[in-house]
Amino acid sequence: MKKFGKWISVAGISLLMLAACGTGGNTESSDSGNNTGGGSSDTLVIYSPNSEGLINATIPAFEEMYDIKVELIQAGTGELFTKLESEKNAPIADVIFGGAYSQYAQSTDLFEEYIPEENDQLVEEYQNKSGFYTPYTIDGSVIIVNPDLIGDIDITGYEDLLNEELKGKISTADPANSSSAFAQLTNMLAAEGGYESDEAWQYVHDLFTLIDGKISSSSSNVYKAVADGEMAVGLTYEDPTVKLLNDGANVEIIYPQEGTVFLPASVAVIKGAQNIENAKLFVDFVISEEIQNVLGTTTTNRPVRKDAETSENMKPLDEIETIEEDMDYVIENKDEIVSKYNDIFVDIESNR
Repeated sequence: MKKFGKWISVAGISLLMLAACGTGGNTESSDSGNNTGGGSSDTLVIYSPNSEGLINATIPAFEEMYDIKVELIQAGTGELFTKLESEKNAPIADVIFGGAYSQYAQSTDLFEEYIPEENDQLVEEYQNKSGFYTPYTIDGSVIIVNPDLIGDIDITGYEDLLNEELKGKISTADPANSSSAFAQLTNMLAAEGGYESDEAWQYVHDLFTLIDGKISSSSSNVYKAVADGEMAVGLTYEDPTVKLLNDGANVEIIYPQEGTVFLPASVAVIKGAQNIENAKLFVDFVISEEIQNVLGTTTTNRPVRKDAETSENMKPLDEIETIEEDMDYVIENKDEIVSKYNDIFVDIESNR
């Protein structure tokens, strides 16, 4: 098993101190006998697609606080869900930690029903309402701007991007192949009138006309191009742009005034898990006040708990105009949305 015995991040150090001091909610769990799976186990198997930063901010602290050894298997989200499906009659993992709503919503047969005790402490829109999976962080679609290249153009939202002076200077990935670019597409559709609105799709046509065929090969190239001074504006997501600010990059983050959609990453207990009590304890742990504050202040992952602390470069959620995505609609109609975008893109390119 892979044992994370050393603290390899500031978050880990902070949580070691918290563990030494003890905390109300988590101490109660320990006292109730759940710290080792109700006395039956001192191990936990976690499948996760998460970054090392998020892993280091959570798993070592969990091990230290509850004296539970974690075996961590990391891979891409799609690969892990395929693995869970193939193992569902004899599960190896106890927890799946990370991944988008769409994967979880379509895979509830793989999960145990479990709602954490402090579910009501999460922002209402992101509480566990399915009974199976619990959001622990959210990530929003944003606009990144290079102030040296934007000149006197004032960017406050999507409508400001429809400026002829920005033609060929807007960086984006391909919504047909990039999850973050697809999230931007559905965000702008929701903000501009709705997924089936002619006006919203006209906006998409007008915007991609100005993008002028300059589609980045990957989502990471979008924000890097803006930070490196190659493009004036980028359609990206919050997590890496906050990291750019933390690293001192000369960029600005714009949360569209028309509304920003924040999408959750979730955690769930695997159906038939061998270490089910430890798995439930881990779900409780990642939404606890202490861990949510650590995520908000020492990583670039936005916490989902009400009033959680965030770093100075992460704008408080209550200061952002937000809109909700109809996630069930988007899941059901994703192919149609992508097809409609492709038709628009082909039309633009054929007339360029």
